[in-house]
Amino acid sequence: MRKTSVIRRVVPALAGAAATALLLAGCGGSSLNQTAAADGSKASCGTVNVALNAWVGYTANAAVYSYVAKDKLGCTVVQKDLNEQIAWQGFGSGEVDVIIENWGHADLAKQYITDQAVAVDAGPTGNKGRIGWYVPPWLAKAHPDILDSKNLNKYASLLKTSESGGKGQLLDGDPAFVTNDEALVKNLNLDYKVVYSGSEASLIQSFRAAEKNKTPLLGYFYEPQWFLSEVPLAKVNLPKWTKGCDADAEKIACDYPDYTLNKIISKKFADSGSPAAKLAKAFSWTNADQDSVATDIQNGMKPEAAAKKWVDAHPEQVAAWLK
Repeated sequence: MRKTSVIRRVVPALAGAAATALLLAGCGGSSLNQTAAADGSKASCGTVNVALNAWVGYTANAAVYSYVAKDKLGCTVVQKDLNEQIAWQGFGSGEVDVIIENWGHADLAKQYITDQAVAVDAGPTGNKGRIGWYVPPWLAKAHPDILDSKNLNKYASLLKTSESGGKGQLLDGDPAFVTNDEALVKNLNLDYKVVYSGSEASLIQSFRAAEKNKTPLLGYFYEPQWFLSEVPLAKVNLPKWTKGCDADAEKIACDYPDYTLNKIISKKFADSGSPAAKLAKAFSWTNADQDSVATDIQNGMKPEAAAKKWVDAHPEQVAAWLK
């Protein structure tokens, strides 16, 4: 009999509390031991615990994966709001089965995939990631040389704010995001201070306002990202990334690498025989696909509704994931 499918959302009150819960819960919190039907003829989906990281692009990936797992495979999907680092802790406790969009994190991969062997690389999402420093279009047009990081000190006074202590401001997002910015400011001898806006939403609003009001802003940003179709931010050229230039986190003085975004799943989940694990490995789409779903979510559509819209429009692609 096909299971009744549902998506549930778990929202921890505090990141610290979430981390404690993950560490103490143990493997008993997962139902992934339900990996085979009673007659042994077909894998059963059971419950799939999906980490939900705090940016709209990730939400788009998670929404589509969760919708297909629920609607096509009959899974019970539990989405858990966790920051990037804490989510990895759930692989060992059994509280997280899937991280659907991972940006690098070589240190965490070593800890949980190589050393502890509680997680596995489930392959690329198909998305190509890019992190860097950006300015609003008006500023790039008015001062084109600002796009060369060698000229940034020239504009430090223009970019200072009440929060930057007399230095130029470099606006970052959530402190949990992948960032080398404090090391870059120090090692490139830039007269700037990194200021954290606190979230993707506030970072986007800052860039939107800077373009509308023609106010100077230098900030951390990334692709794929739906907002770039609204405001085409201009990327600042930092010293070119070369292999090994970011090996020592304290000495980084080069740009971010291009990221082949991937999925990470728990080893137990990978070995379970669950069709949702197979789906996680097969899930792959493009930056344009992600941006289309993210745009719908940003425009007010519920993530599940945005996912259904995309799935209904791409039946052959979804069918290929389920082969």
